[in-house]
Amino acid sequence: MSLLAGVKLEKRDKTLVDATEALAGKAVGFYFSAHWCPPCRGFTPILKDFYEEVEDEFEVVFVSFDRSESDLKMYMSEHGDWYHIPYGNDAIKELSTKYGVSGIPALIIVKPDGTEVTKDGRNDVQNGKDPKATVAKWKA
Repeated sequence: MSLLAGVKLEKRDKTLVDATEALAGKAVGFYFSAHWCPPCRGFTPILKDFYEEVEDEFEVVFVSFDRSESDLKMYMSEHGDWYHIPYGNDAIKELSTKYGVSGIPALIIVKPDGTEVTKDGRNDVQNGKDPKATVAKWKA
Protein backbone atom coordinates (compact mmCIF):
# COMPACT_ATOMS: atom_id res chain seq x y z
CA MET A 1 0.00 0.00 0.00
CA SER A 2 1.84 3.04 -1.31
CA LEU A 3 -0.03 5.32 1.07
CA LEU A 4 2.16 4.07 3.92
CA ALA A 5 5.32 3.26 1.93
CA GLY A 6 8.33 3.49 4.20
CA VAL A 7 6.23 3.66 7.39
CA LYS A 8 6.93 1.16 10.14
CA LEU A 9 3.86 -0.03 12.02
CA GLU A 10 4.11 -1.09 15.63
CA LYS A 11 2.38 -3.79 17.66
CA ARG A 12 1.69 -3.64 21.38
CA ASP A 13 4.88 -5.64 22.09
CA LYS A 14 6.89 -2.92 20.25
CA THR A 15 7.53 -5.16 17.21
CA LEU A 16 8.00 -2.98 14.13
CA VAL A 17 7.03 -4.13 10.65
CA ASP A 18 7.01 -2.44 7.25
CA ALA A 19 3.46 -1.25 6.52
CA THR A 20 3.51 -2.44 2.91
CA GLU A 21 4.42 -5.96 4.05
CA ALA A 22 1.98 -6.06 6.99
CA LEU A 23 -1.03 -4.90 4.97
CA ALA A 24 -0.43 -6.79 1.72
CA GLY A 25 -3.61 -8.32 0.32
CA LYS A 26 -5.86 -7.13 3.13
CA ALA A 27 -8.67 -4.64 3.39
CA VAL A 28 -7.53 -2.02 5.92
CA GLY A 29 -9.43 0.06 8.43
CA PHE A 30 -7.62 3.21 9.51
CA TYR A 31 -9.04 3.69 13.00
CA PHE A 32 -8.74 7.29 14.20
CA SER A 33 -9.33 7.27 17.93
CA ALA A 34 -7.99 8.32 21.33
CA HIS A 35 -8.03 7.17 24.92
CA TRP A 36 -9.62 10.42 26.13
CA CYS A 37 -12.62 10.11 23.76
CA PRO A 38 -15.76 8.55 25.36
CA PRO A 39 -17.44 7.58 22.03
CA CYS A 40 -14.16 5.92 21.01
CA ARG A 41 -14.07 3.88 24.20
CA GLY A 42 -17.61 2.75 23.37
CA PHE A 43 -16.84 1.73 19.77
CA THR A 44 -13.39 0.17 20.26
CA PRO A 45 -14.64 -3.05 21.96
CA ILE A 46 -17.13 -3.53 19.09
CA LEU A 47 -14.32 -3.12 16.56
CA LYS A 48 -12.12 -5.52 18.54
CA ASP A 49 -14.79 -8.25 18.41
CA PHE A 50 -15.33 -7.62 14.69
CA TYR A 51 -11.59 -7.77 13.99
CA GLU A 52 -11.12 -11.05 15.86
CA GLU A 53 -13.54 -12.72 13.41
CA VAL A 54 -11.80 -11.47 10.25
CA GLU A 55 -8.16 -10.79 11.09
CA ASP A 56 -6.93 -13.09 8.31
CA GLU A 57 -8.38 -10.78 5.65
CA PHE A 58 -8.77 -7.41 7.38
CA GLU A 59 -6.30 -5.28 9.29
CA VAL A 60 -6.94 -2.41 11.66
CA VAL A 61 -4.32 0.33 11.76
CA PHE A 62 -4.79 2.49 14.84
CA VAL A 63 -4.16 6.16 14.08
CA SER A 64 -3.87 7.74 17.49
CA PHE A 65 -5.11 11.19 18.39
CA ASP A 66 -3.88 10.60 21.93
CA ARG A 67 -2.12 13.41 23.76
CA SER A 68 0.90 11.34 24.76
CA GLU A 69 2.67 8.11 23.91
CA SER A 70 1.77 6.71 27.33
CA ASP A 71 -1.94 7.34 26.64
CA LEU A 72 -1.57 5.50 23.32
CA LYS A 73 0.14 2.55 25.00
CA MET A 74 -2.51 2.41 27.74
CA TYR A 75 -5.30 2.41 25.16
CA MET A 76 -3.61 -0.34 23.16
CA SER A 77 -3.12 -2.48 26.26
CA GLU A 78 -6.85 -2.32 27.00
CA HIS A 79 -7.96 -3.23 23.48
CA GLY A 80 -6.92 -5.09 20.35
CA ASP A 81 -3.37 -5.93 19.43
CA TRP A 82 -3.62 -3.98 16.19
CA TYR A 83 -0.90 -2.32 14.27
CA HIS A 84 -0.56 1.34 15.07
CA ILE A 85 1.38 4.21 13.62
CA PRO A 86 3.99 5.17 16.21
CA TYR A 87 3.15 8.23 18.30
CA GLY A 88 4.19 11.49 16.64
CA ASN A 89 4.80 9.96 13.19
CA ASP A 90 4.04 12.36 10.30
CA ALA A 91 1.80 9.70 8.70
CA ILE A 92 -0.84 10.42 11.37
CA LYS A 93 -1.37 13.97 10.15
CA GLU A 94 -1.03 12.95 6.50
CA LEU A 95 -3.77 10.31 6.83
CA SER A 96 -6.12 12.56 8.80
CA THR A 97 -5.71 15.29 6.17
CA LYS A 98 -6.10 12.90 3.22
CA TYR A 99 -9.36 11.48 4.60
CA GLY A 100 -10.68 14.74 6.07
CA VAL A 101 -10.98 13.36 9.59
CA SER A 102 -12.52 16.08 11.74
CA GLY A 103 -14.01 13.99 14.53
CA ILE A 104 -13.34 10.69 16.23
CA PRO A 105 -13.93 7.83 16.28
CA ALA A 106 -13.57 7.43 12.53
CA LEU A 107 -12.95 4.20 10.64
CA ILE A 108 -11.82 4.68 7.04
CA ILE A 109 -11.85 1.49 4.97
CA VAL A 110 -9.53 0.98 2.01
CA LYS A 111 -9.07 -1.94 -0.37
CA PRO A 112 -5.75 -3.81 -0.52
CA ASP A 113 -4.64 -1.51 -3.36
CA GLY A 114 -5.34 1.59 -1.22
CA THR A 115 -8.59 2.59 -2.96
CA GLU A 116 -11.00 4.20 -0.50
CA VAL A 117 -14.15 2.15 0.12
CA THR A 118 -15.93 4.19 2.79
CA LYS A 119 -15.33 6.85 5.41
CA ASP A 120 -18.14 5.33 7.46
CA GLY A 121 -16.65 1.97 8.34
CA ARG A 122 -17.84 2.56 11.89
CA ASN A 123 -21.46 2.28 10.74
CA ASP A 124 -20.70 -0.89 8.75
CA VAL A 125 -19.04 -2.49 11.78
CA GLN A 126 -21.77 -1.49 14.24
CA ASN A 127 -24.64 -2.53 11.99
CA GLY A 128 -23.10 -5.52 10.22
CA LYS A 129 -24.43 -8.88 11.29
CA ASP A 130 -21.70 -10.87 9.55
CA PRO A 131 -18.12 -9.56 9.74
CA LYS A 132 -16.89 -11.88 6.98
CA ALA A 133 -19.60 -10.67 4.59
CA THR A 134 -18.84 -7.05 5.50
CA VAL A 135 -15.13 -7.49 4.70
CA ALA A 136 -15.98 -9.32 1.46
CA LYS A 137 -18.14 -6.34 0.46
CA TRP A 138 -15.27 -3.94 1.23
CA LYS A 139 -12.82 -5.97 -0.86
CA ALA A 140 -15.17 -6.38 -3.86
